[in-house]
Amino acid sequence: MWQLLSQGNIDGIAGTAGAKTVSDKNIPSVSFEEIGGQESAKKELIEALEFVKDIHGVKHMGIRAIKGILLSGPPGTGKTMLAKAAACYTESIFVAASGSEFIEMYAGLGAKRVRNLFKEARQSARKNGKKSVIIFIDEIDVLGSKRGQVSSHMEYDQTLNQLLVEMDGLSIDDEIQILVMAATNREEVLDPALLRPGRFDRIVKVDLPDKDGRLKILRIHTKNKPLADDVNLEQIARETFRFSGAHLENLTNEAAILAFRENSMVIKMEHFMEAIDKVIMGEKLDRKPNRQEMKRIAVHETGHALVGEIMNPGSVAAITITSRGKALGYVRHNPEDDIYLMTKDYIEKQINVAIAGSIAEDILLKDRSTGACNDFEQAVKYAKTMLAAGMTELGVVDESTLPKEILYQEISKILSNSEKIVREILEKHLELLEQISEELIISESFSGEKLRELISLYKVA
Repeated sequence: MWQLLSQGNIDGIAGTAGAKTVSDKNIPSVSFEEIGGQESAKKELIEALEFVKDIHGVKHMGIRAIKGILLSGPPGTGKTMLAKAAACYTESIFVAASGSEFIEMYAGLGAKRVRNLFKEARQSARKNGKKSVIIFIDEIDVLGSKRGQVSSHMEYDQTLNQLLVEMDGLSIDDEIQILVMAATNREEVLDPALLRPGRFDRIVKVDLPDKDGRLKILRIHTKNKPLADDVNLEQIARETFRFSGAHLENLTNEAAILAFRENSMVIKMEHFMEAIDKVIMGEKLDRKPNRQEMKRIAVHETGHALVGEIMNPGSVAAITITSRGKALGYVRHNPEDDIYLMTKDYIEKQINVAIAGSIAEDILLKDRSTGACNDFEQAVKYAKTMLAAGMTELGVVDESTLPKEILYQEISKILSNSEKIVREILEKHLELLEQISEELIISESFSGEKLRELISLYKVA
């Protein structure tokens, strides 16, 4: 069911034709200040919304009205919140719908619903004494994908055609000013007619937040939570690379739940660290491997951690052999800064860290296990990235036209060179490898700080 909401509404819901609009006083507002980590998107959006607020200025300058704004980005980045904040900012009625609501098995029904959506939006604005409406369509790729793809069912095409017609009919001379906003994480599948100027005039990118953005989001979501003195939000922001706003909200909530379970009156840093692992890997499993498997898992994870710390000092955040989700153990790394471009040196180090677990098993236990399958998949993926970026002896090549034999040989060469480097490092620090793995079996997990203490005792260079 779509929503008919007055300015700034988050929670009020109304149905289709004949539904009542929730009054302003019962609707909480959402301001742009309450949305963290999306400064560029907010700036671009506010700039476009000025045309909705200043209709007289727009008419005076002969500016064509902006009819649509598309919010494009990964899930959980705040696209819906931005649309609601836009309605609050422009003091507009907010009408929300999902793309899936328009698609039915009966031809023509979806098109009728689109017409009703615009009709009811205008009626709602008149009833509430407003001059502007924002119609928000979430997951627009459901109804706005390229026409002709579903040849057995014309309902998709008819529904999209009706939306295009409705948007073409919007004008600044209308009694009620309508702005269509939509959200998608699959912009590439949308029909070109939908994206052309005159329909969706602006495409606003809503990306995953950077470190500063994550810090702002964490501050927003911890405002109503009692934090212990040892909580360092900057460190949490650094260790949550590629977390979306939704992930960060879930992280703070899980940390609060952990504190509540322990009857703690405040949320401590250890609760946040545990919550990070839970969000990434899932809940702890009751099932435990046997002693022999525990030994192998400890050696494997120690190999990853030791090589990772030697090649990138300070990069290991935590190491554990506690089973979570599908992982029997893991090492969590945190980059000092967010990385968006990878150099050859960086990729080679990532390959070294990926295969280090298997090499550690081979050195200490004289055998390898299937636990390294995902590690090798990552290593091969990095090797292919090197090929695609022209970082190998082959130079710049088109991977799709490269003979499979040559591709195999080049990947094997990269992985073989990496294995020699990792084996040399681990054999040089064999005593430390054994010491850390034994410590890990006893405690099951410890922080990167403790790992660095052990390494410093042996004066590893």
